[in-house]
Amino acid sequence: ENFCRYLEIHRHRIVNYNYYQQEEICSIASGAVESTVKQIDRRLKISGAQWNEENIPQVLKHRCAYLNNSL
Repeated sequence: ENFCRYLEIHRHRIVNYNYYQQEEICSIASGAVESTVKQIDRRLKISGAQWNEENIPQVLKHRCAYLNNSL
């Protein structure tokens, strides 16, 4: 009962994967994102490297811009 109620309340948040797959908008798999997160995590933990936590979002923003050819 609680689960069905939850689904009704949050229906607008549930992704319609069939639509995205049929329209070939994007892949359903999250492997690429998870791999990127692991790579960033490893870089932040490099021995001897010093990262200011406040600067990390800016670094990631610039990295995304570079990868999207929007610099």
